[in-house]
Amino acid sequence: MVIEGQPAPDFTLPDQDGNPIQLSALMGQPVVLYFYPRDMTPGCTTEACDFRDATPDFQGLGVRVLGISPDTAASHRKFADKHGLPFTLLADPDKEAIQAYGVWKEKNMYGKKSWGVERTTVVIDREGVIRRVFPRVRVAGHVGKVLEAVRGL
Repeated sequence: MVIEGQPAPDFTLPDQDGNPIQLSALMGQPVVLYFYPRDMTPGCTTEACDFRDATPDFQGLGVRVLGISPDTAASHRKFADKHGLPFTLLADPDKEAIQAYGVWKEKNMYGKKSWGVERTTVVIDREGVIRRVFPRVRVAGHVGKVLEAVRGL
């Protein structure tokens, strides 16, 4: 897991349209990275729609929101279109950023172990330094907590 106060690990991943997005190229503005397990699932849809609904607040603060999951760019395009998501979704099927940020974890559900993305949000300041990490996110009320964190940047 990444640590607050450290430089954010850089990466380049394709967005929902297949365009490469490099994290370090976004510096100069705060960035919220939210890692989620999978497109079109109930919790992930709720979280994405909560970020969608708060987009004017994030934009007003000059904050760029990026969602990251192991899904493909094509899956992200369908997800964004279906739910009117106005922010960037990044495809990480090789788990480059997911592993760099330490959110690929072994999960235990009903006694069955498997690997997957632990829902996590990372707030990065204008200089590329991690200012806040929200591990093991519970979706309800989460976006409000992230907004509170970025207001101080």
